[in-house]
Amino acid sequence: MANMIKKCPECNSINLTLSEDKGEVICRDCGLVIEDKMVDFGQEWREFDHDQAAKRRRTGAPMTYTKYDRGLGTDVGQKGDIYRLGVKGKNKFFRLRKWQYRISTAIERNLKLALAELKRVASYLKLPKSVEEESARIYTMAVQRGLVRGRSMESVVAGALYAACRRHEVPRTLDELAEASGIDKKEIGRTYRFVTRELGIRILPSNPVDYIPRFASALKLSAEAQSKAVEILEMAQKSELTSGRGPTGIAAASLYVAALINNEKRTQREVADIAGVTEVTIRNRYKELLKKLNLKDHIKKIKKDVE
Repeated sequence: MANMIKKCPECNSINLTLSEDKGEVICRDCGLVIEDKMVDFGQEWREFDHDQAAKRRRTGAPMTYTKYDRGLGTDVGQKGDIYRLGVKGKNKFFRLRKWQYRISTAIERNLKLALAELKRVASYLKLPKSVEEESARIYTMAVQRGLVRGRSMESVVAGALYAACRRHEVPRTLDELAEASGIDKKEIGRTYRFVTRELGIRILPSNPVDYIPRFASALKLSAEAQSKAVEILEMAQKSELTSGRGPTGIAAASLYVAALINNEKRTQREVADIAGVTEVTIRNRYKELLKKLNLKDHIKKIKKDVE
């Protein structure tokens, strides 16, 4: 036993591990290979190695609000396991899964259904993971406060998603959420206002500039037209034209004017359909922009040059 060692002779570390074939011992800190006959496999070393092995086994995804148990729960078996069991094993398997479902709380059952719907709508709208995570957190808080009672699960999910989009400045309209979720946009708006008010979530007004890239892409406008639309919007904001007006309408009208200036004409119908507003809204915002920003003569000159 005199020649037995407990530490690495190179760096004095006790972080030693046996290789898979048990033929040698390796120091994890410096990588030195030591013959297993020279190492003292005493109680102290065994306890240390057990702790290290436990750390290596501690795997899994980080906590997430997009799962009803935040990714920490464990299901009793998988459906594929059934085929490897006998008759008694199958009965026990189904009995355990049944009791696991029965002992779950009403909130857990609600979250299990709601978060699946949330993921579906978020995938349909192609929302980033950060928005999905934020909306799941908002919905979880709403369920825990009892705000879902008396309202449809789908409307609260849509309201939470809209609130998360607003917080992360990801431009999505109520019309888009209504199309994705199958809920009336007025109902989504009411639920969104109720949830944010009750949870004390502060939402800043939407910036019309955030909608420009997506609308321009849908209308297949050039980068020059997009830049011109942003320039027009900045001028409108300085003139306080955006105050009290819907962000999607003023953004769409700015794109319509920019398209005319760059000789990339789009009809008011096309722009209105992309923005989810009426042609009357586009026409009114268009007239306001021409009048307040003195663009009427500029537009007339462009039209004459084209003719």
